[in-house]
Amino acid sequence: MDTMRDRFIATASQLLAEKPRLAVVLADISADGFAAARRAHPDRVINVGIREQLLIGAGAGMALTGMRPIVHTFASFLVERPFEQVKLDFGHQGVGGILVSAGGSYDWPAGGFTHMAPGDVALLDTLEGWTVQVPGHPDEAEALLRAAVDGDDRVYVRLSLQANRAARPVGGSGGFSVVREGRRGTVVAVGPMLDNVLGATEGLDVSVLYATTVRPFDAAGLRRAVGAGPGADAGARRSADVVIVEPYLAGTSTAAANEALMELPHRVLGLGVGRAELRRYGQMDEHLEAHGLDARGLRERITGFLRG
Repeated sequence: MDTMRDRFIATASQLLAEKPRLAVVLADISADGFAAARRAHPDRVINVGIREQLLIGAGAGMALTGMRPIVHTFASFLVERPFEQVKLDFGHQGVGGILVSAGGSYDWPAGGFTHMAPGDVALLDTLEGWTVQVPGHPDEAEALLRAAVDGDDRVYVRLSLQANRAARPVGGSGGFSVVREGRRGTVVAVGPMLDNVLGATEGLDVSVLYATTVRPFDAAGLRRAVGAGPGADAGARRSADVVIVEPYLAGTSTAAANEALMELPHRVLGLGVGRAELRRYGQMDEHLEAHGLDARGLRERITGFLRG
């Protein structure tokens, strides 16, 4: 299976030939992959070098002229380092674009903490108007990108080397999809966490929801899953137990879940990447285990929470 980043490069290169207002702006990362596209479209594939603030500014400038920019580099260099430009050049100026990151939270541990970005989604949460998408498979990454290029809004697509074994349909509504139904709680698996969540909850009487679009947060879908949707019997409602498993900073979506369930007695557990920096970088699977995001670690924490 190709990686999400491989699929992104192939798909974006094809879309450049189909959509004349589309542009790709790079900061050296993935430049080799876009070499053929740059030769074919030298005015719409721009490599600014290792200048991340300029990367964002150039993309927003293109958007001001009516183009649809795809801006790409590692997540830490796309969201964290040039955050002021993301806030001002896109948000304050009211223009749209597609930020496509690679590297996830710790895809390349040997690169060190400079190349890790577990806080990227939480940081974007401080800004208004961003759609945040976290595909769990290359097919999903392609579908989300193809849907995003025709719009004029601000979209962040978070790619990772971690992927689920099989793709799931990516609907146009952006809502959570029901993978498994149960009665003792609801677990929301975000993007590439689905396979580990399914392994962790095997044999448990819980519902599993799958999310590739996390902002806007599907409040209505979560309420339906816990039995509090439209038409539900208010007198029969019980306290809702919800676990959200995200491949970035733990607790990023707990506030959104609490707001969705504010009229219902509930508990929310946010699982994800911990705040402590792991300085012995190891491999991606070791980071998953260290943060309790492998199937075994998730099962221990999910079952402990549901027993509480």
